[in-house]
Amino acid sequence: MDGLPEWLLSPWSWLIAAAVLAGLEILSPGAFMIWLAGAAVVTALLAVVLPIGWQMQILVFVLLSVGTVIWARKRFGRYPDRANESSLNRRAERLVGRTVIVVEAFANGKGRVQVGDSPWAAIGPDLVVGAAVRIVGVDGATLEVEAV
Repeated sequence: MDGLPEWLLSPWSWLIAAAVLAGLEILSPGAFMIWLAGAAVVTALLAVVLPIGWQMQILVFVLLSVGTVIWARKRFGRYPDRANESSLNRRAERLVGRTVIVVEAFANGKGRVQVGDSPWAAIGPDLVVGAAVRIVGVDGATLEVEAV
């Protein structure tokens, strides 16, 4: 490529390519472009340290890109672990097993408990204010509790 401008495969070009690829990573779902951006950064560093020609720069970039994508797929899996997302939008379900304090006495099986900085409606045995209870279930936005 005799007509290829010298600046086209300079370290600065690789760093610009890395910035563009990192920007595309932000705009696209998944984690793919970030590995290519990393390969471009390493290629830029090698081009600064070693006097390598454009052919070697492209070869290094391709090998690093393929290698990092394969490594990332093996390391992080093809699909993310969704085991912890089962109650992602159901805050109350994540409270099961927690011990909380009664802030409004239970009468006829209904009262209120303090969870963090907010009181929650709860059902359970009749209890007095200040009693410790364990959250054992959830019914909509109402917690099911039992005495500790």
